[in-house]
Amino acid sequence: MAPALPGLSLDDAERVERYVGKASADATKRAYTSDWRIFVAWCEARSLPALPAAPAAVAAFLAEEADSGIARSTIGRRLAAIVFAHRAANLIAPTEQVGAAVLDRTLRGIRRDKRQDRPTKKHAADGDILRDMLRAIPGDEIRSVRDRALLAIGMGGAFRRSELVALQLSDVTFVPAGLEILVPFSKGDQLGQGELVVIPDRPRIAAVALLRAWIEAAAITEGPLFRKMTPQGRLTAKPMSDRGVALVVKARAAAAGYDPALFSGHSLRAGFLTEAGRQGANPFRMKEHSRHKSLEMVGEYVRNFELFRDHAGDKFL
Repeated sequence: MAPALPGLSLDDAERVERYVGKASADATKRAYTSDWRIFVAWCEARSLPALPAAPAAVAAFLAEEADSGIARSTIGRRLAAIVFAHRAANLIAPTEQVGAAVLDRTLRGIRRDKRQDRPTKKHAADGDILRDMLRAIPGDEIRSVRDRALLAIGMGGAFRRSELVALQLSDVTFVPAGLEILVPFSKGDQLGQGELVVIPDRPRIAAVALLRAWIEAAAITEGPLFRKMTPQGRLTAKPMSDRGVALVVKARAAAAGYDPALFSGHSLRAGFLTEAGRQGANPFRMKEHSRHKSLEMVGEYVRNFELFRDHAGDKFL
C-alpha cells in the first residue's frame, strides 16, 4: 500500500513515504496489510477493481464478512484499511465518493445487527494467577528464567506487549527502591516523549529479583531486554515479538492449570489493573502507572470491585 506521489522528485517522494510509514504503529500496519489483501482477493474473485473501489463493492464485501461471522470491530478495521489504501494512493476513499450512502447504511446495519455481540474477554493474570504461573515454571534453564522475568515485569509494569518487546537494557535502571524503566515510545505516547514506569521491590511477585536473574543468566550487556529463543533453547540477540509474549503467557497459564484459551498477552497488563482495583488502589495512581489517557479507561477495573463494596444487601443477604 505504498503511496503514489506524482509531481515530486524521487528523493522527496521517498522522504514523504518514510514518514507516512511511521504514522501508524507496526501492529496497525500489519493488520491493515492483512485486511487489504483479503479485500483485494475478494475483488479479484469477482473481477472488481480494488483500487479504486466503488462504495457498493465495499458494502457488499463488508456485508459478506458480517454474514461469515467476522466481529464488528474487525469489520470496522477492514474498512479503515481500505480507506487508508485509497488515501495512500491519492485516490478518493469509497466513504467519500458519490454513492457512499449505501456503504454508510450497510455499515450502520452491520453495527446494529451485531450490537448484541459481546467480545470474549481474556482473563487477567492478577496477583494470585501470576503467582501460580511463576511457581509452575520449573528449573533454572534459560527459557524458564526469561519467562519468569517477562511475566513479572509485564504485570508489574502494566506493560503492553508492544512496550515489553521494545524495551532495551539501557531503558532499565536498578535503584534502591526497585526499578525505573523508561518507555521511550508507546500507544499512549505517540510523539515519543518517553514515560517512566517504576516497579517497587516487593517479595510476592519479586519482579526486581527475577529481572536481575534474567539479565545475569543471559549475560545481556546491551540491546533488547527480552529476547527470542530458538525451539532448541538457544538464545538469540533478536527481541521477542508481541505474538511471542502472548504465546509465553498462554503456555505458562496452561502449565499452572488454567485454560490457555482464556489468556493473552494483554492478561499481564489487565492483571495489574485488576489486582490494583481489588486492593482499592487510587484510580489516579492506577492511570498514572498504566499510562492510560483517561480515568474512564481504568474505571472498569475499579467498578468491578466497587459493585460489591458496601453493597445495599450486605446486612441481610
